[in-house]
Amino acid sequence: MEAILEEFDQYLALERGRSAHTRRAYLGDLRSLFEFLAQRHPDAGLRALTLPVLRSWLAAQASAGAARTTLARRASAVKTFTAWALRRGLIAEDPSVRLQAPKARRTLPSVLRQDQAIDAMDAAASGAAQGDPLAIRDRLIVEMLYATGIRVSELCGLDVDDVDTSRRVLRVLGKGNRQRTVPFGLPAHGALTSWLTEGRPKLATAASGAALLLGARGGRLDARQARTVVHQTMAAVTGAPDIGPHGLRHSAATHLLEGGADLRVVQELLGHSTLATTQLYTHVTVARLRAVHDQAHPRA
Repeated sequence: MEAILEEFDQYLALERGRSAHTRRAYLGDLRSLFEFLAQRHPDAGLRALTLPVLRSWLAAQASAGAARTTLARRASAVKTFTAWALRRGLIAEDPSVRLQAPKARRTLPSVLRQDQAIDAMDAAASGAAQGDPLAIRDRLIVEMLYATGIRVSELCGLDVDDVDTSRRVLRVLGKGNRQRTVPFGLPAHGALTSWLTEGRPKLATAASGAALLLGARGGRLDARQARTVVHQTMAAVTGAPDIGPHGLRHSAATHLLEGGADLRVVQELLGHSTLATTQLYTHVTVARLRAVHDQAHPRA
């Protein structure tokens, strides 16, 4: 089974362009399925992979408290695997064709108000004013995430050459290895200039390579460190929700739409493959308008 999973992992990486995070999640889901299968059919291998078994496995996950989003992802992992296994001749038929999983509920994400976003940027800038290279980097993390709406993995994956300072744009490699160009404004440009001239040179080592953002030891910044930076910055803003990098992405998209940006433009900026994903932010905007209306209108 491990040999099969290793080959499947290579397929996900090379042919489907899945990220390392997605591949780890899919392989973890499949190992869970294989353990479930081995308990019921110890010596049958993939031959015992039937629709009733898949349904029983998902039902057991649901009974154990798995969220709808988790069940949806696990069903997707199984469907991708069985389709691949059928093409490879590992199974005679695809048992997941009629497999259904509960659709993930789309919840409204927590977002900053525009004044809270400004306060967060000011908090990051005040920390960088002392000249500490890590504080200068942290300011850039917060500014760039909010200015561009890119994912934290995309930000940490940037190289110095991916930044065009004259045009104020980033060349971003997103999900599925899709490349897009994302602009950023003058405040983020100022944070970037400070980092490149005052911060990065103090942290760079021979092992830094071309990485734009660096950790304390000079290596490429890890996404977990960037998340910690965002949470710490939000903690300094009175009344702000405790959001991470994805919350800044949500906030950027919401504020763009509130400012009159076209939905298709926001889709391109965020790197969404379908417009339906971007449309979630229109729901956020309407929900916020209704909340204000309910609070302020005497006959709401």
